[in-house]
Amino acid sequence: MATTTATIELPVPADRVWRLIGGFDSLPDWLPYIPTSDLSEGGRVRTLVNEDGGVIVERLEAFDNAARSYSYSILQAPFPVTGYLSTIAVHAGEGPDSARVEWSGAFTPDGIGDDEATGLFHGIYADGLAALKQSLTG
Repeated sequence: MATTTATIELPVPADRVWRLIGGFDSLPDWLPYIPTSDLSEGGRVRTLVNEDGGVIVERLEAFDNAARSYSYSILQAPFPVTGYLSTIAVHAGEGPDSARVEWSGAFTPDGIGDDEATGLFHGIYADGLAALKQSLTG
């Protein structure tokens, strides 16, 4: 099993960040490469369409509003991994009006090496967090 984590510090209060990203259906609000998200199964499954038309189906596995985090698994995606589980969490930052966002994942590479799979998801998380910063701070 491979793992990776990307983290970013934002000059925005953690509660404000969570209001933007805490909804399981909120990716299109801050992630430009995911323009479409549709919920099903009572809000527990989201079907995402990326900017290239690729479909990704994910299931909400855990949600903790008080801790400002949720975890999800991939049910269907064009990624060369199995057993994918990811968590996105918003923590209070070092300053009074700052936040630290952590996006992590664990997965088993399928047909590629650990380093390649880790690089793929680390890039997705880091790019996503950079887009989040842009969305919140301009």
